[in-house]
Amino acid sequence: MGEVAEVQYFRSEIALLQYSDATFKPPLSPLLIHIDSPTPKGQPCAFESDPSPIAQNHQQNQHPKDAWLPITESRNGNAYYAAFHILNSNIGFQALMLPVAFATLGWAWGIVCLSVAFVWQLYTIFLLVRLHESVPGIRYSRYLFLAMTAFGKGIVGKVAALFPVMYLSGGTCVMLIITGGGTMKLLFKTICDNDNGHTCNALSLSAVEWFLVFTVVAILIAQLPNLNSLAAVSLVGAITSICYCTLFWALSVKKGRPNGVSYTTSLHEDSTVAKFTDILNAIGIIVLAFRGHNVLLEIQGTLPSNFKETSEKPMRKGVNVSYVLIAMCMFPLAIAGFWAYGNQIPSKGLLTAFPQFHRRQVTKFSMGAMYLMVILHCLSSFQIYAMPVFDNMEIRYTSIKNQKCPLWVRTCFRLFFGGFTFFVAVTFPFLPSLAALLGGMTLVPVTYAYPCFMWLAIKKPRTRGVVWCFNVVLGCLGMLLSALLVVAAIRTLALKGLDANFFKP
Repeated sequence: MGEVAEVQYFRSEIALLQYSDATFKPPLSPLLIHIDSPTPKGQPCAFESDPSPIAQNHQQNQHPKDAWLPITESRNGNAYYAAFHILNSNIGFQALMLPVAFATLGWAWGIVCLSVAFVWQLYTIFLLVRLHESVPGIRYSRYLFLAMTAFGKGIVGKVAALFPVMYLSGGTCVMLIITGGGTMKLLFKTICDNDNGHTCNALSLSAVEWFLVFTVVAILIAQLPNLNSLAAVSLVGAITSICYCTLFWALSVKKGRPNGVSYTTSLHEDSTVAKFTDILNAIGIIVLAFRGHNVLLEIQGTLPSNFKETSEKPMRKGVNVSYVLIAMCMFPLAIAGFWAYGNQIPSKGLLTAFPQFHRRQVTKFSMGAMYLMVILHCLSSFQIYAMPVFDNMEIRYTSIKNQKCPLWVRTCFRLFFGGFTFFVAVTFPFLPSLAALLGGMTLVPVTYAYPCFMWLAIKKPRTRGVVWCFNVVLGCLGMLLSALLVVAAIRTLALKGLDANFFKP
């Protein structure tokens, strides 16, 4: 029985990877998991021996696989929904760190590096949008499947894509729990600021309990069935992220600069190696501020398409609208934030700098509102990054069971994921200190390098032509940047040490 189950499992996985996320409309999707009884060696399987249209239609009607999974369960989205999802997933609390990078790079190089990173990752986004339906009639609605189609289904393809993509989903959710739970604690303290400590001390929660509160709320929202159903949640996340980014830089400018602000570079004078490491760390802050490539294809997978009209046009509209707004958040945050605090900016960015310098200049309501918007955005963003993990869990279930995941199983999967991320957040509360190291290993290749290589592997432009050379150079630079950022992060951790406060958030 064990051998039969293993044969069925691997046959289903092969079918899944062979068709990736193929969607033919009409009639129905051929992305299906066909598990039949094992056949003797040397004899073809049922679906291999009968390739007739009648047999194929029978299989399609029997197992419409993509309609079972949360990412492709509903494809009624539009350009507005795509823009909401992109804004929700791409603008994050990492953007509040941009003035820290400017404190090291200075005005000129800071603006240059931010502009180059913005254009570079925007170019790779449009590559992914075009690759989504690069083969007529086939849709790659998962970054992982597109990468395995480009790099191969063997060990290389899985190692190159599986760890970065899964970490960027699960790891980002852990970071959101740490950030969101910590901000909940700050919000509670802000509300109780004039209470003289009596009521607040009695009702005060520990950091672990705040993490738990955040996780419970996030998992309750995560019971929404599919990615397309999160449009309203993403709208809330998009609005709150734009609002708190704008408030942080606008109020920082309005309240004036602290005394002694200087714009001289904070580079170490010790050695060339130390300066180079500081520069790389600053560049790392900038390139890691742009995220969301690992969920872009999933977002595009919620848009309808057919043989005549693909999903590329509405997705491009969504990207254009969202990135105009992203630019309106990122550049003022970096420039105005650096102008307001100069090299006095704390290492944790504007989330710490603003209350540190202006707490007594703003009302409790204003501070509480900004903290509340950060929390709402973290809760909303959690849903987008968790969805690929939910989808992957259900792929495993449907591959083995050959049926749609029941509601109670889907709920258990999401509860398990919430419990697991909560456990990791409590176990490794110092994970934000490793953001540069882990981001250099995962986010930088996925965002700046892999799309170029996938374009070359799938589209196959003329060898040594302009397009081929440009993408090869860009992809290699992305991998080189990833290696340099990892080395710089390791050196910084070796010099400054790591406060590994296990189980003590």
